[in-house]
Amino acid sequence: MRDPAFWWRDGSLAATLLTPFAAGYGAIAARRMEQKGTRVGVPVICVGNFTLGGAGKTPTVLMLARMLQYAGETPCCLSRGYGGSESGPKRVDPQTDTAEQVGDEPLLLARAAPTIVSRDRVAGAKAAADASVIVMDDGLQNAALEKNFTIAVIDGRRGIGNGKVFPAGPLRAPLDAQMARTDALLVIGGDLNAEIAAAAGGRPVFHGRLAPDEAALTALRSRNVFAFAGIGDPDKFFDTLTGAGITLTQRQAFADHHRFTGEEAAELEMQAEHESLTLVTTEKDHARMSGDPALAALAARTQVLPVTLVVDEAEKLRSVVLAKIQRG
Repeated sequence: MRDPAFWWRDGSLAATLLTPFAAGYGAIAARRMEQKGTRVGVPVICVGNFTLGGAGKTPTVLMLARMLQYAGETPCCLSRGYGGSESGPKRVDPQTDTAEQVGDEPLLLARAAPTIVSRDRVAGAKAAADASVIVMDDGLQNAALEKNFTIAVIDGRRGIGNGKVFPAGPLRAPLDAQMARTDALLVIGGDLNAEIAAAAGGRPVFHGRLAPDEAALTALRSRNVFAFAGIGDPDKFFDTLTGAGITLTQRQAFADHHRFTGEEAAELEMQAEHESLTLVTTEKDHARMSGDPALAALAARTQVLPVTLVVDEAEKLRSVVLAKIQRG
């Protein structure tokens, strides 16, 4: 299922009709966030976002894990393992585990740092006792763990949409309730709109951009490309390609965390073969193909466009994060 279009525009009748349901959902979500979390023996950094769908959390976790490693820390990433069958706690092996077992995001995280998947956040954190700091992918709205530092990632293009709580809009909980549990904001690909800036108060605001791998772009510039993606905002991926001068002859969007079938793989390959197109997708989508024999041919044929999060105020962010975990 993809985000309904009315989430991202004002004045929708559908949003108005759903507002009473949103009020109930938001009240429950806000109460859950007020619960006191369990303190574990390791500092916890939480990377979350205010809305449903993709905002750039996984690249942010990867960036923070590498930043901490360079600072001499031994971070461990903690993920719920969305889309995977493993309830955990389980340490991810990027060589042998599949997305069907642990989810696509943990596979990417495990390539950069030790990663644990666990539906139970507290149990997962305790399983990471050998780490000096835990970087939690998602969990701003989950109060199970006490956090030392929470950074909310915002898509600079979409912001918070119509500003309404699910199902009337994309917010996971009322904005003020989420902001109260947020220490800093990271806006990717733009700047804060007036509503978010006003709610942020004096919280630090960092700015980042997703930089695509230049070698991968160079290999694609002379080709006609068929891009496909099943992420929170596929258009962001497509715009990255076109903005880099890549000719997109075809594009196809799937729902977030979409699990490709053998039939879909065959269809993508057939279309690409028929029109002499180069298939390209995201790292997350490619990770979901791993370990599935029915998708092996598609995985082998498809180019991947890696991206890296670059933060403009990287040194300031590093100082803030290290200060927070040292006090933990």
